[in-house]
Amino acid sequence: MATYPLEAPLPDGLPVILDTNVVLSLWMFEDPALQRLRAAVENGALQPFTREDCLIELSRVLAYAQFNQPPERQQAIAERYRSRCILIEPLAHPDCELPKCLDRDDQKFLEVARDSGARALLSRDKLVLKLGKRPVIASRFAILTPERFLPLLP
Repeated sequence: MATYPLEAPLPDGLPVILDTNVVLSLWMFEDPALQRLRAAVENGALQPFTREDCLIELSRVLAYAQFNQPPERQQAIAERYRSRCILIEPLAHPDCELPKCLDRDDQKFLEVARDSGARALLSRDKLVLKLGKRPVIASRFAILTPERFLPLLP
């Protein structure tokens, strides 16, 4: 089965989910290849959705020693991202069961996409990307890399 269709140009305010690695690429590493994606989030062309557990994971990852980020920068990145997101609560009775991710830490991003009505989940995780072909997901939202999403931006 094909993945959920996204056609250019994307509608303004398109609901999306950014996994932790994508958020890091945009705001911590400030990846120049993704500058247009970051601008689209910052100017409201894309509307990210998240949950509290996703934001907790982001704060935890920002504090990893290998990233050598001062606490002030960690907090600034987390707050900047949070300020651009619509925060949702987990649903007690979701309308469908999702396939299980091998990495349980990724399951929450699929749930946020399902529960928020997002049209796209942006990730570079190969196991998450592979799930985008499953019928229950492909009928609801796309899972693709930020690089594959960029050409769809206006």
